Amino acid sequence: MPRRRVANPLALAVLGCLAEKPMHPYEISSTLRSRGKERSIKLNYGSLYAVVESLVKHGLIAAKETQRAGRRPERTVYTITEAGQAEFESWLAELISAPVRDFASLEAGLSLMAGLAPDEVAQLLTERSRALRMELGALAEGARIGEEMGLPEIFSIEDRYRRAMLTAELDFVTGLAASIRDSSLGGTKLWRRLYELKADGLSFEEIMADPVRHLGEEARVLAQAWD
Repeated sequence: MPRRRVANPLALAVLGCLAEKPMHPYEISSTLRSRGKERSIKLNYGSLYAVVESLVKHGLIAAKETQRAGRRPERTVYTITEAGQAEFESWLAELISAPVRDFASLEAGLSLMAGLAPDEVAQLLTERSRALRMELGALAEGARIGEEMGLPEIFSIEDRYRRAMLTAELDFVTGLAASIRDSSLGGTKLWRRLYELKADGLSFEEIMADPVRHLGEEARVLAQAWD
């Protein structure tokens, strides 16, 4: 079925909670946090209420009743509609079955990394490697606790996926940093020489005015790209 202009992953999580039973927004938030879903889906109260309003607007959920406990403010309990249930199921099936091109921040940074000196990029990648190892350590600890609690793996499968992605990223950035440092990455010697010339006072524009003279024959293809 066609998407109803609600594309925020948090909206899918709200529909998932309400597919279990009617809840008010605070209960939805508490449920998602208790299950650790904020590690996979960006969650804050402001965006949650905006998502709830959007889902109501598009007829995917509806207000069921208003509750008041003691002196606390009234809370509106929402329930999923028939259209919302259909939307949840089709959206979830699409996410699982169809690969989507995500423009990750790391990919954007790598595409422009020549804008920094090679040794600086290698150092930044090393810093990223340390951060990735810390995150992997935290996920491993979470998995250990889950095993001790007897939590079925299905309820934390996103963490298993996250560990696989982080491990692959760690391997990649660690190898990339090493290949930059030893200049085995194709073009690194040219890249390094460019920054040596810039350190000597030449501007990038001056270098590219006659790249072969400044950088050697290897720069001829670079000159064509610059033109």
